[in-house]
Amino acid sequence: MKRRDFIKKTGLGTLLIASNAFPLAALEKPEIVKLTILHTNDVHSRIDPFPMDGGKYQGLGGAAKRAALIKKIRKKEKKVFLLDAGDVFQGTPYFNFFQGELEFKLMSQMGYDACTIGNHDFDGGIDGLHQQLTNHATFPLINCNYDFSDTIMNGHVQEHKVIIKNGIKIGILGLGVELDGLVPADLYKNTKYLDPLTNANKTALHLKKELKCDYVICLSHLGYDYDSEKIGDLDIAKNSKNIDLIIGGHTHTLLDTATILKNADQEPVIVNQVGWAGIALGRIDVFFEKNKKRKCTTCNNQTIQ
Repeated sequence: MKRRDFIKKTGLGTLLIASNAFPLAALEKPEIVKLTILHTNDVHSRIDPFPMDGGKYQGLGGAAKRAALIKKIRKKEKKVFLLDAGDVFQGTPYFNFFQGELEFKLMSQMGYDACTIGNHDFDGGIDGLHQQLTNHATFPLINCNYDFSDTIMNGHVQEHKVIIKNGIKIGILGLGVELDGLVPADLYKNTKYLDPLTNANKTALHLKKELKCDYVICLSHLGYDYDSEKIGDLDIAKNSKNIDLIIGGHTHTLLDTATILKNADQEPVIVNQVGWAGIALGRIDVFFEKNKKRKCTTCNNQTIQ
């Protein structure tokens, strides 16, 4: 396969990063394994597309169109992950009426593998979040910097999740934004906020070194970046170790292409976020050599029209 053909077929004109880069011609060989990671964030109960009212996002988004796009990609790709970076709830009357039941049911039908917790996911109270999770979600909520030990959510949120597909072991961790001052205390009750960087590094180390994960994904609801000292995804990326990809949320940042930074070990970290309200579906394709020592990654975010 010629290099220009490979670029055309994989979207490398959008993004190509390599860790211990290998020749592109190697992708012709059968030992290459491809994983496709699809992701959303800050859907905010947007079940229907935006109305055709002349607004900026008119006609975009909607659960049905997102489900159709995901189904189309799954028919083409063999190994697909589907992830969300939080704030599933709040934003339309669907949440006010169903309190998150519809959102979690639809995500379950779409086959989401994991989701982290956003601040608005507490808008029905922690008891409401527990009820919707335990009754209507077939996917786990993942977070390693909220301490739920003195709440009803104790034992119902995973610090991390490991998924193995086609011999590739993927580790997933989650991070949440500080709730104090952002969410009324009576909604999150005795949930304790822990330092996100410390806990991200601790969990990523466990996933990469002890559980031997080939690729570590962080689902973050911290926000992309801030002018203040508030910690965001870019801070996590630059100061972390063992995280390969950060899928972000909270700031509703719509990236045309992913950001690539060097971490504390001078290894590349991808940071991606796809706006809000389900107007876009993020896509990261990761190509592994059979020995898992070398990989390349492409990104192609797609607006849902």
